[in-house]
Amino acid sequence: MDRRTFIGRVAAGLLGAPLAARAQQVGKVYRIGILETIPAAQNAANLDALRKGLRDLGYVEGRNLVIECRSADGRAERFPDLASELVRLKVDLIVTRGTPAAKAAKNATGTVPVVMAAMSPLAVVASLAHPGGNITGVTTFSTELTGKRIELLKELVPSLSRVALLHNMGNPAAPPEWEETKTAARSLGLQADLLDVRSQDALGRAFELAIRQHVDALLIGFDGLNQMYQQTIVDLVARNRLPAVYPAREFVEAGGLIAYAVNYPDLYFRFASFVDRIFKGAKPAELPVEQPTKFELVINLKTARALGLTIPPSVLLRADEVIQ
Repeated sequence: MDRRTFIGRVAAGLLGAPLAARAQQVGKVYRIGILETIPAAQNAANLDALRKGLRDLGYVEGRNLVIECRSADGRAERFPDLASELVRLKVDLIVTRGTPAAKAAKNATGTVPVVMAAMSPLAVVASLAHPGGNITGVTTFSTELTGKRIELLKELVPSLSRVALLHNMGNPAAPPEWEETKTAARSLGLQADLLDVRSQDALGRAFELAIRQHVDALLIGFDGLNQMYQQTIVDLVARNRLPAVYPAREFVEAGGLIAYAVNYPDLYFRFASFVDRIFKGAKPAELPVEQPTKFELVINLKTARALGLTIPPSVLLRADEVIQ
């Protein structure tokens, strides 16, 4: 090899190395849309769990991932416009929580993959085993836990005779939960009442009705409105000195008495696996909707003391977390 050829090859190698390295770094940047009921700041723990799951699988914001968050701020009627906005942004995938958000995403697109967490997934997909279409995800099991929540209330308040479900019956997931509430209450010899709340203004009136009807305890439904105004609900419960069981730990962290629910950060972490499989070619139609695997019982002892309640040792022993 003559001197000129040698120098040429060395120079090509030196130039080619950074080009190759740059080629490895420059890949597809994935864009995920998140369609949520509440603002990102209020949902930080769950979104952080999703980001961790994505990072563990190699998707990092600022490198190969962009996340577009959109919140309906507790107003389900905003979901259709927000879903359409995410589709116009040409996101590669949409993550949703709640049946109304999932339905809005389904109506907005038949091609962009959607990963959902929904109380009533069968309102959106053909079946859990074979979702069909462009949607898959997890079920939150909230309706299925209704009976257990009422049993917990009965353990905490042995004299309990009348329980009310506070829910937004405009949410397609709410009527099944109301039916489950009535069934579970009857099995324990309890009277069940419904407090149908569809706006922030209706919350105060619902509590006035509960007091007039001599409701002994409350079951809080998991709806976007209730999520958005969780602190208002917790404060109204405290003001009226009513024991209440909640559908997520966030309510208990805000001062609520007790929650029995799926572990939502775990669900969001699991979203990442769906996202990764879909980005690698899996079709949502062929990914079964999964059921939750982690449930948690969270108790706020400070709130119990304020209500004059003694938490039975049998309940405390089952608790995953006790807030002092």
